[in-house]
Amino acid sequence: MIDIDRIRADTPAVAGLVYLHNAGAALMPGPVVEAMKQHIDLEAGIGGYAAAARQSARLESVYGSVARLVNAAPDEIALTENATVAWQMAFYALPFRAGDRILTTEAEYAANYVAYLQVAKRTGAIIDVVPSDSSGEIDLDALARMIDERVKLIAITWIPTNGGLVNPAAAVGRIARAHGIPYLLDACQAVGQITVDVDTIGCDMLSATGRKFLRGPRGTGFLYVRRAMLERLEPPMIDHFAAPWISRGEYRLRYDARRFETWENNYAARLGLGVAVDYALDIGLGPIEARCRLLAGRLRSGLAAIRGVAIRDLGRAPAAIVSFTVEGHEARAVVSGAAAAGITIGVSNPSSTRLDAEARALPPIVRASPHYYNTEAEIDRLIAHVSALARG
Repeated sequence: MIDIDRIRADTPAVAGLVYLHNAGAALMPGPVVEAMKQHIDLEAGIGGYAAAARQSARLESVYGSVARLVNAAPDEIALTENATVAWQMAFYALPFRAGDRILTTEAEYAANYVAYLQVAKRTGAIIDVVPSDSSGEIDLDALARMIDERVKLIAITWIPTNGGLVNPAAAVGRIARAHGIPYLLDACQAVGQITVDVDTIGCDMLSATGRKFLRGPRGTGFLYVRRAMLERLEPPMIDHFAAPWISRGEYRLRYDARRFETWENNYAARLGLGVAVDYALDIGLGPIEARCRLLAGRLRSGLAAIRGVAIRDLGRAPAAIVSFTVEGHEARAVVSGAAAAGITIGVSNPSSTRLDAEARALPPIVRASPHYYNTEAEIDRLIAHVSALARG
């Protein structure tokens, strides 16, 4: 069971706001905010270097916390400025040549896809999109058929930005492992709302953010790299932290995933990330996932019952991102109207998931993303607001 009263007490903004925009940036719990404030005060009082030295044990513990979150080892974790940086450091560390194939999905996120395009332009690598099955998930049979000796990477988005689709990440992992193909998983919208186990998934690399369902600060993220994969990757950019300068003509990459980091960091934000991860672990990702699905299911079914509202989610068991459109109302107008009523939701633009949006002729869509700290009454409030809007 989740102690909703305690959690909401840790989240004072919910007293005056229905906040359903966790797929954008969740509300941070009080302990996260306090940890960051304390470190900033410490830096102000004794200087940044001395503050980092004094808090070195706590800063080091963040790696262990993130590792426990995804069932990895601390030396397989790099802390980054955001999920995109984490993903890029892994992707651009992979060598591609003309004719090499990158397999991805129709739901792929824009930031990732433009990186594929750049590498294809630079190297002559080929981007092949695996079709979706009838549910909208990646077609596993098609994926298996598309594999040959030229496939050098399978890279997918687990939960896309534009809806509740949950791709079968572990099934993809089994295919990747069977063929010895590196597997990069964008878990930006997954970490913090569902249970994540990198061994079960079978991914070699995984990127995630702190600001979304983890309820951490903006400007934080992390990269997981399986230890066996680390030996195969040289980061696209390094400094003397990632690769100490050991002689005039030589550097040596760190043995651990911190080879993907740089020397200077926002230590207050890192501490906030660590507290956010510990906060989620204390609640339990199993209970969090169950409540997220419960609330999202309530919202999805309530909206689906409204005439003129179309649910735009795909997948067999959608997660806590509910996408929809309201006939006769542009998405931004729906969002601004909800904001005036004290309800925070968001918009997902077609350019963020262009392949899927073009295949389904999607306009900008409304995105509501509940989290475990929301209540059933808040879900019903959004349903009632949309119902009144649809009735005109």
